[in-house]
Amino acid sequence: MKLNQIADRPGSRKRRMRIGRGIGSGMGKTGGRGGKGQTARAGYSNKGFEGGQMPLHRRLPKRGFRNTSFAVRLNEINLGKVQAAIDAGLIDTAQPITAETLVKAGLMRRVKDGVKLLASGEFRSKATFAVWRASRAAIAAVEKAGGSVTILASDEKAGAAGRAERRDEPRVRDAAKKGGGSAAAAQAEQGP
Repeated sequence: MKLNQIADRPGSRKRRMRIGRGIGSGMGKTGGRGGKGQTARAGYSNKGFEGGQMPLHRRLPKRGFRNTSFAVRLNEINLGKVQAAIDAGLIDTAQPITAETLVKAGLMRRVKDGVKLLASGEFRSKATFAVWRASRAAIAAVEKAGGSVTILASDEKAGAAGRAERRDEPRVRDAAKKGGGSAAAAQAEQGP
């Protein structure tokens, strides 16, 4: 037997039904779309319409917390791509490699919330990375090549804690105004 003699089993490949080609085709006239109306038109989509009754997805209670609006959107980049950019002269290893560096090199379209470094591919350059996150394997690969990885997420958490404290300051001042005491006294009442 030769490759050009191999064939599918009879009936395993069926020809596509050509709709709207007359009564004899078995899929003529309305072409499988039923009668007239909205459902017969192009572009119709039903996302849970129940004849005017309140749809199930609106009847059910919404509970819990979704992190969608607060989620950190990161660009994922593999070490192999970074190495290719270094070899092409697009990235200077004398400077720390940041999200902005990767955008200038054309490895990403925009910075978003930061970069996550992944370990796929070979990396052999001595370079310093300043990224939001990095996998353990990526950190090990960079350190093996003589470089280092700085994780920026911890700095951001510290900054977020500072922002939260600053948000609480007006409340302390308001409490001092209402009580007639000083801001320091109000803060002492609230505790650390």
